[in-house]
Amino acid sequence: MMLPGFPDAAPLAGLAGGVLIGLASALMLLGAGRIAGVSGIAARATKIASGGMSMSSAWLFLIGLPLGAFIVMMLSGGLETHFARPSPIIIAGVLVGMGTRMGSGCTSGHGVCGMSRLAPRSIVATATFMAAGIATVAAMNALGLEVM
Repeated sequence: MMLPGFPDAAPLAGLAGGVLIGLASALMLLGAGRIAGVSGIAARATKIASGGMSMSSAWLFLIGLPLGAFIVMMLSGGLETHFARPSPIIIAGVLVGMGTRMGSGCTSGHGVCGMSRLAPRSIVATATFMAAGIATVAAMNALGLEVM
């Protein structure tokens, strides 16, 4: 399926991915009683935060994220990837990490799990994430910087 103006879009793959993320989040909430917030799980795995999930479970969850993506990539015939230089990735990672600590969560915790529970804090956080993303892309386009 091709969308006008978006020749590289894959709406069916996006729909399938969204369903799988929602299912995994629901299973974690119903099965373990925990929110599938990746920044919180990473904080538990690295001992930045305590409580909730055990450290070994947190590491297994974190290892499963890229492992699952790798399995899907191999089953689908591989992907062509393009990455930015290491310095912008490191700077972006530090800024995202600081934002998740200041916002008490990340896009997976607030955007997927919190929004589905209609948590006011998550609705505000997700609106902030979206506005910041839109402003960043607009600023980069205005400055003539390449968006990857």
